[in-house]
Amino acid sequence: MFPFYLSHLRQGPYFISGALESDIRIFTTVASYREWRRKAFIENRSVGFVPTMGALHEGHLDLVRRSLSENDLTVLSIFVNPAQFAPHEDLETYPRTLEHDLKVLAEQQVVASNPDTSSNSIPTLNPNQVKRPSAVFLPSVREMYPGGIEQEIVKQRGTFVEVTAYGAQMEGKSRPGFFRGVATVVTKLFNVIQPTNAYFGQKDIQQALLLRHMVTDLLLSHPSPDHLHIVPTARDPSDNLALSSRNAYLSPAGRKVAPTLYAALKAAEECWLAGEGDEGGKNKNKKECVEIARALVERRIEEAHDHGLDVEITLDYIEMNDAGNFEVLDDTDTRSLRGNEAAPVILSGAMWVDRTRLIDNLLLGDFGTVVR
Repeated sequence: MFPFYLSHLRQGPYFISGALESDIRIFTTVASYREWRRKAFIENRSVGFVPTMGALHEGHLDLVRRSLSENDLTVLSIFVNPAQFAPHEDLETYPRTLEHDLKVLAEQQVVASNPDTSSNSIPTLNPNQVKRPSAVFLPSVREMYPGGIEQEIVKQRGTFVEVTAYGAQMEGKSRPGFFRGVATVVTKLFNVIQPTNAYFGQKDIQQALLLRHMVTDLLLSHPSPDHLHIVPTARDPSDNLALSSRNAYLSPAGRKVAPTLYAALKAAEECWLAGEGDEGGKNKNKKECVEIARALVERRIEEAHDHGLDVEITLDYIEMNDAGNFEVLDDTDTRSLRGNEAAPVILSGAMWVDRTRLIDNLLLGDFGTVVR
């Protein structure tokens, strides 16, 4: 069934009729989706939105189920955005598993114990009614970039969204131009989808917080800043590796060492949260905690070599940043010196396992109003 739809997607919209009697509309053009969205506006239905680049895993599906539980309708987009890949990055080889994605999406469902009234929508569901995904927005590159798109920024022509300062640290420092591409495509997607609520994973915490700044600065109403939700990172239950589409690149040996980054971040977290009474009654400072994390990575590299694993581990960065402005903490900062009134801290890192780049983060402090 799915190959039929995949071979005719240019003409959409189409429906995915799954074994669970789920009808999911596929929209490949902005115009066709907007007609559907206009009806949802008229019916006063809330729309939840999960933007993805496909290669869906359990982390994406967590976001889908969250949206299903909180909205009348749920839309997922699948679009591999060329504007956020540098020329040397993996645009051409990024995992594309559309048939699998549509299949697992059709299997998602939640039971609505109560009709959704969170957005002043007219209750349209009976209690205990099963809710399933409503639509997939599956545009072409031409549909999203009518004027064309080049991967090299100096060659790009047209309108792009810049997020100054906030994107210069962490991932932005390692991947110049990345957040320009992200901000541009997400602005386009928000303009098309017009979501009541949007859902992003904590694994890309800088991206999610930056987008919340963006919708605030651009005065967007769909979603409003408080309706852009950040959901805790989904992890492999066996070793806590953050789920990612790029994990598919890992060799068996690479998969064994991939949890190294999480282990390093946990070591730095333990250092930061150690409490009074350690080292003469003082908290360890940021520099000491980051060095502990780096030392753990170095030990894991040596262990991999000693065990004959044919894998190369290269640490990109481990850093601690202020969650409010993404500025790097001073080396001498400690938990007690920052005090209870300071913004929470993002402890993040990136690591290469052979040619696969992995990212992860932990949140230090009260993120109760941020990750929700």
